[in-house]
Amino acid sequence: MSAKAKALVRSLNRRGVRSEKKPPVAAKAEPRTEPTVCERCGAVFSRRTWRRDHRVTHALLARAAWATCPACQQAERGEGFGRVLLRGAYVAANEAAIRRRIENVAVRAGFTQPERRIVSVDRDGNGLELITTSQKLAHRIVNELKKAFGGRASYAWSDRDGSLFATWQRDDRPS
Repeated sequence: MSAKAKALVRSLNRRGVRSEKKPPVAAKAEPRTEPTVCERCGAVFSRRTWRRDHRVTHALLARAAWATCPACQQAERGEGFGRVLLRGAYVAANEAAIRRRIENVAVRAGFTQPERRIVSVDRDGNGLELITTSQKLAHRIVNELKKAFGGRASYAWSDRDGSLFATWQRDDRPS
């Protein structure tokens, strides 16, 4: 038997392989018609993902269904899968620059992945507390703050629901 024939036989063996390639979360969600446009943020559901980088044409709008995307629903309910605490004297002294950096990271992430967005930013004592719709955005925000301003970062993922609790701390005052 040639090597090509063996590869063909192996490729036909599907034992133990999921026939449905969707992630479990997408399998549980209600099926959507494509394209669907979010009524609130304008994201387009096409090819099984929500995107903002697709061109919206009149032809697309004519055949599109209208609904609310999962990120808008999460933001409305005030729930999120990422929680970020920013602590230290440096945060209080440079709050405007830190908020700008957080907003820039969220805008950049939201362009290609509109399901990742900030739900709330609240002042908490001498720091800030953020809630994000995804744990990946929370991780990205803390990582970018550490790269831009230094400090210490720590991450704790929940085994129960996969959420992330991240902290960033810098205690020294700016010079």
